[in-house]
Amino acid sequence: MLISPAIDIKDGHCVRLKQGDMQAVTVFSEDPAAMAQHWLEQGAERLHIVDLNGAVAGRPKNELAIREIVSVVGEEIPVQLGGGIRDLDTIERYLDDGITYVVIGTAAVKNPGFLHDACYAFPGHIIVGLDAREGKVATDGWSKMTGHDVIDLARKFEDYGVEAVIYTDIGRDGMLTGINVDATVRLAKAIKVPVIASGGLASLDNVRTLKQHEADGVAGAIAGRAIYEGTLDFKAAVEAGKG
Repeated sequence: MLISPAIDIKDGHCVRLKQGDMQAVTVFSEDPAAMAQHWLEQGAERLHIVDLNGAVAGRPKNELAIREIVSVVGEEIPVQLGGGIRDLDTIERYLDDGITYVVIGTAAVKNPGFLHDACYAFPGHIIVGLDAREGKVATDGWSKMTGHDVIDLARKFEDYGVEAVIYTDIGRDGMLTGINVDATVRLAKAIKVPVIASGGLASLDNVRTLKQHEADGVAGAIAGRAIYEGTLDFKAAVEAGKG
């Protein structure tokens, strides 16, 4: 099971938010590319990047920092990127820049036809990000709740041909309260594509618990605040994920 470090970029800096609040921000590094190098040296086998400004603006806002990360990582490990991706041209540009997987979130929910076109145009490169609170999907940087059931949407997008689903429990993200294992496993069992857990990963116990559900379809987890604040040892988490 892959444990991917998150590099969330706001105004060119590596930051973490609490529950998606752009005002509740902690800056962990002025140099996201150096942070990417650090996680690579710590054993990361995939990076998860979010363009936070892009997610709010609905278009890419930190492309320079993202390109610098890709240049550091090279072809050593895959990089997945989300935030503000709303059209096929943007996807093509990012893939040309060396991004491996593009994560589509809000646009998938608001414009399913776009997600369908993206899966058709770029097979094997599209991941859908579903952010939910109490089983209902949220959009627009988590600022708007929808009536969509997360499992129903995931099944629909699975049929489109998405490579994986990143499932975030937004009530837990950045709070160090632990992954919502029950909801994650419920989703993984309901669909055939891999599910990547996100939001609140706090301890090695979280990693070990998720690892027990690898056969159910939980393929990985994204680590954020805990690895930046040192409450979760990233190297140990990677090893626990490998089992």
